[in-house]
Amino acid sequence: MGAAVTGYFTAFSLILAIGAQNAFVLRQGLLRAHVFAICLFCAVSDAVLIAAGVAGFGAMVEAAPWLPLVMSLGGAAFLIVYGAMRFRAAWVGDYAMVLEGKSMALIPALATCAAFTWLNPHVYLDTLGLVGAVSTGFEPGPQKWVFGIAAICASFTFFFALGYGARLLGPVMQSVATWRRLDAGIGVVMWLIAAKLIWPLI
Repeated sequence: MGAAVTGYFTAFSLILAIGAQNAFVLRQGLLRAHVFAICLFCAVSDAVLIAAGVAGFGAMVEAAPWLPLVMSLGGAAFLIVYGAMRFRAAWVGDYAMVLEGKSMALIPALATCAAFTWLNPHVYLDTLGLVGAVSTGFEPGPQKWVFGIAAICASFTFFFALGYGARLLGPVMQSVATWRRLDAGIGVVMWLIAAKLIWPLI
């Protein structure tokens, strides 16, 4: 029981922080566009990384010292571009399609989600690093994997709650001004995270 509780709340607390991936899931949830596919992709990606971390795969990062730099630069570049897109959308204010509930097609949406997920170095730190490290407090065997499964369940719980819970905000997202504020806020989050990735490299 202790392993399950520790695994669930460790993972949930790490995912809870507002980040680029969460902001994208929230936006898709507000649009009610490809919500199931987006949430499933995020949760399964986390499951793969958590399983790898619990299995002791975190040593991969230590074995490839160049990986954090490559991931930081690639992730920062993507966040800067996507943040600029959100700022431009907020500036132009053309939300006719958004207010009609239209979004990008499924494949581009999944590709964008994949970039937010796999180009974010913090994902690896949280899953391969921190979750993997906490899992070492349990003996190899059933207890350790109970910890991992509970952590994976936390990821599924969070992303589906965020994606489908976003529709509760639907009534207040019926104006161009509100969408402008949301996109501007997302742009700020993207650029702040990009700055956080780049700053240690300067």
